[in-house]
Amino acid sequence: MAETKVAEAKKQVQQKEPLFGKNERKLITDPLNDNNPITVQVLGICSALAVTTLLNKAVVMSIAVVFVCGFSSLITSLLRNSIPKQVRMIVQLVIIASLVTIVELVLKGISYQTFLISKELSVFIGLIITNCIVMGRLEAYAMANKPWPSFLDGIGNGLGYGLILIIVAAVREFFGKGSLLNYKILGPSPDYLLNTDAIWLLSWYQPNGLMVLFPSAMFVIGILIWIHRTWNPKLVDIS
Repeated sequence: MAETKVAEAKKQVQQKEPLFGKNERKLITDPLNDNNPITVQVLGICSALAVTTLLNKAVVMSIAVVFVCGFSSLITSLLRNSIPKQVRMIVQLVIIASLVTIVELVLKGISYQTFLISKELSVFIGLIITNCIVMGRLEAYAMANKPWPSFLDGIGNGLGYGLILIIVAAVREFFGKGSLLNYKILGPSPDYLLNTDAIWLLSWYQPNGLMVLFPSAMFVIGILIWIHRTWNPKLVDIS
């Protein structure tokens, strides 16, 4: 009898889902590549166009989306059995709005620099509430799955979104202003880290102000989608 109980206990332990098993890791890695919210699903393009003029703004926006997407998925999954279907989207919006409010207050309270960034991003931080990536993951995954996988799914999709935002912002700021994170890098004067007068291969280039205009972001994102689908051919027929 005792041996049977021990065997059953061992079996239950073996059947427990690992915190970071194969499926859990896939929830994090898939949105970075095969199921990226921007380059594969083509979601969240509006904010990607607007907040990628500077790298520091893109980093702050990415952190905000990762936080909101992860914890909104977790909270929604915890409450999924208690939420009436008729008002589920209203409840989801309330959850997201509460987390966005926390993000805004934290940004304003950390330092003067983040306060300035929060003022520049104020409209777009608020629009996280209706971000199709966040709402989509709540509807498609968190409402039908357990809390831990839902949290990982939210974090993964937030990271996938933030990765593209940071790449686009780095390209636009570097070629548009000759800087990264507001540090001068590429330019014709000794004040810049890479003095184009001293580097022959870069001597022809002058920072191009067109790169910080909104239309340039569309071209950069389009090129990223092309590169991504060329590198990963199975994504070619996915729209």
